Amino acid sequence: MQPESPWRTADFRALFAATALSQLGTNIGYVALPLLAVAALDAGPGQVGALATLGTLAFLLIGLPAGAWVDRMRHRRVLIAADLARTALFASIPLAWWLDALTLGQLYAVVLLSGCATVFFDVGSQSALPQLVDRDALVPANAAMVGLQAVGNVAGRGAGGGLVQLLGAPVAVLCTAVAHLASAVQLVFVRGKEAPSGPARGTGLAAQIAEGLRHVLGNRELRALALTGALTNHGSQLVNTMLPILFVQELGLSAGALGLYWAAGGVGLLLGARCARPLAARLGHGRTLGLGGLVLAPAGLLVPLIGPGPWLWIAGAGWTLAMFKTGVDNVLGVSLRQRMTSDDLLGRMNATFRFLLTGALAIGAAVSGLLGELAGVRATLWVGGAFLAVAFLPVFLSPVRTRRDLPRQHTETEPEPKVGEPEPR
Repeated sequence: MQPESPWRTADFRALFAATALSQLGTNIGYVALPLLAVAALDAGPGQVGALATLGTLAFLLIGLPAGAWVDRMRHRRVLIAADLARTALFASIPLAWWLDALTLGQLYAVVLLSGCATVFFDVGSQSALPQLVDRDALVPANAAMVGLQAVGNVAGRGAGGGLVQLLGAPVAVLCTAVAHLASAVQLVFVRGKEAPSGPARGTGLAAQIAEGLRHVLGNRELRALALTGALTNHGSQLVNTMLPILFVQELGLSAGALGLYWAAGGVGLLLGARCARPLAARLGHGRTLGLGGLVLAPAGLLVPLIGPGPWLWIAGAGWTLAMFKTGVDNVLGVSLRQRMTSDDLLGRMNATFRFLLTGALAIGAAVSGLLGELAGVRATLWVGGAFLAVAFLPVFLSPVRTRRDLPRQHTETEPEPKVGEPEPR
């Protein structure tokens, strides 16, 4: 029996459209901000690394309490407020540039504060989705969202590179602000009735945070998904932080070439998202996650080979395969963790995952900048490729690999299975 299509739900269509605009703005900014720092402010590897670190540091600073707060608030209001905050922050950058007052300090402040807004947007969006569609429609809904992320990587990063090359980085950053404003407008059309769940099993914020941590880290499957995602993000960030330095300063390539390289990863992400459902139907959800990693993860070792001529294509192929694996993992992994979590824990579960996964990005950016200064750009790429190659191991060595289907919806937190007992279904 085919699951109900999420596209029949007007609220899902509105959330999808808003997320598309937000993704477009985020990916344009992903290309434009480091290039603006390198070209206009002469930023070096350490400063570019600091910029990337601050962009994700908010998930380490407020990621866990944000989940408890989101569980207490109406999700649509959270998403709109986050988009409006990012609009104002990114609009300040081209304004300062036109006034000849732009500094690295302002860039650092903008990426840190916009990262705080992104924490609430991401947690709120993933928590709202299961309330807008039937639980049986989660896999196609998540496939659409991950596919959207991939299209955003292709269109947004490709457009970002093109905008920087044609109009300059400040104009590209302005486009980021406009996209977030359009996303906020689109969210007005999400009309679904929702009410904050309020405190669950404990009125204190610390108690709620601890409950979310126990739910994720106390379950072998959720813990494995979190570790694999964190290792993948860490390796990807080690590589991505150094790419603007490598392309512009060492290889002498254009901003457009960097945007196209990142867009190739988006193609892989999109193909992985599209193939996740048929692969899971044929092989099983767990086997697809485990064996897919075993086959595809070593492609990450091709990424550090990036260089002139054919090596650019070889490295691009490795990056595309690594992102294909990530696309499959995102669809099946997110659907699995949503089905294993009751509604009153969704915000805290998502926040715990975002804390771990995006925290790995922040640490990866900081380590990348440090390694780039001490050991060089090329050595940093090899370390990142090694992390990508082994990231599949936590899932491969966990009970996730033997799971055939998604668990049924439940209302209580899953305990970790004891030795000799079957996995929760």
